[in-house]
Amino acid sequence: MEKFVRIEYVGQTFPSKKGDFIALRDINLDIRKGEFVSLIGHSGCGKSTLLNLIAGITTPTTGVLLCAEKEIKGPGPDRAVVFQNHSLLPWLTCFQNVFLAVERVFSATESTGQLKARTAAALNLVGLRHAQHKFPKEISGGMKQRVGIARALAIEPKVLLLDEPFGALDSLTRAHLQDELLRIVASTATTAVMVTHDVDEAVLLSDRIVMLTNGPAATIGEILPVKLARPRHRLDLLDDPEYASCRAAVLGFLHQRHRPAGAAGGAGGSPRSDSEQAQLLVDTTS
Repeated sequence: MEKFVRIEYVGQTFPSKKGDFIALRDINLDIRKGEFVSLIGHSGCGKSTLLNLIAGITTPTTGVLLCAEKEIKGPGPDRAVVFQNHSLLPWLTCFQNVFLAVERVFSATESTGQLKARTAAALNLVGLRHAQHKFPKEISGGMKQRVGIARALAIEPKVLLLDEPFGALDSLTRAHLQDELLRIVASTATTAVMVTHDVDEAVLLSDRIVMLTNGPAATIGEILPVKLARPRHRLDLLDDPEYASCRAAVLGFLHQRHRPAGAAGGAGGSPRSDSEQAQLLVDTTS
C-alpha cells in the first residue's frame, strides 16, 4: 500500500517562561492509504500535538510532514478533524452545521442542490437522517459526535483525524459509535489517525497502534501491527488470542516500560491486581 502521510524527523518545541519545552522529538512515521492508525500513551506524551501537526494547526519546529506528497503547511480540506468536543454551532440545525462545512469547501464547483445532497448523504451515512432538522440542544451527546463525524466526512478528506472523539461519552454510547466508525471507515476506505487513551478501542479499530514514550521530548517507543481480520465484530474478539495478545502488548508498554510514578503498587506498596493496573492505565493516559 502506498505511503500516504509521511512524518520525517519531526520535533515540536514550545516557548515557556522557564525556557523551551520540547514536546516531541525525532518522530518518524509513514501511514498508508486506507490505514487506521491509533496514537496512544500517557498524559503529556504529545499525542494531540502530533495530531495537530498532521492537521496543520501547528507547524513543526524541526522536520517535515507530507500528505499525498505535498508538504503540510497549514489546515486544508484534505484533512478533517473530529474533536472530543463536537464544536457544533448551537443556533444551526444538524443539517446546517454540516452544510456550512460543505459550502465552504465546494461552493465554487457545485450547485446548491449538489451541496444539499452531499450534506444529506453524510448525515445518512452516520444514521442521522431523522435528526437532520434538530438543533444540537435537542439531541444526545453521541448524536452530536455523529454530526461532527458527518461534517468531517462530507468534505471528502484524504485523512480523517480523530482526537479522542468518544472520550466524553458513556461506555454504551462509546461502544456503539466505535462500531459505527468501523462501518464508516470500511465503507469509505478513509485513511484515519486517532488519538485515544482507551487500549481496547485502539485494538478494536486500528491496523497499527503507535505507542509514544512519556514527555517531555516524547518519541515513538513501539509500533504494534494489529493482525485482526476485517470486518471486526467486538463480540467475536472477546476470545480471540490475537486480540488478547495486542491488548497485553499495549498494556505492557504503558505499564512496564513507561509507568507513571506510583504505578508499581497500591497503598503501602502492595501489588495491584490486573484489573487495578488496567484501570490505572486508563486513568493516567490521555
